[in-house]
Amino acid sequence: MSNLVMLIIQLVSGAVGGNIAGGALKNYDLGPIGNSIAGIIGGGIGGQVLSMVLGGGGAAAGGNLDIGSIVAQIAGGGVGGGILMIIVGIIRQAMSGQSAGS
Repeated sequence: MSNLVMLIIQLVSGAVGGNIAGGALKNYDLGPIGNSIAGIIGGGIGGQVLSMVLGGGGAAAGGNLDIGSIVAQIAGGGVGGGILMIIVGIIRQAMSGQSAGS
């Protein structure tokens, strides 16, 4: 059950991270829906990668939902969501032929 909770935390924080990155970097903004979708995907990937790096998610893998594991999942999801949103924004911009300053 805690794995499902952690995944939901990663996905929600990824959506938030994608929208924050889109708001901060207007050149790569995909709009609220695009930022959220890229963020959700990136949050899931980023959270899973962080879980693997930290050895299975720390206490969350043992069934405990402690504050440290929750904060780690929020951070991993948010950063992963922001990074993937920026990557998608760069690819979209390159395919449309615009420069970063436009």
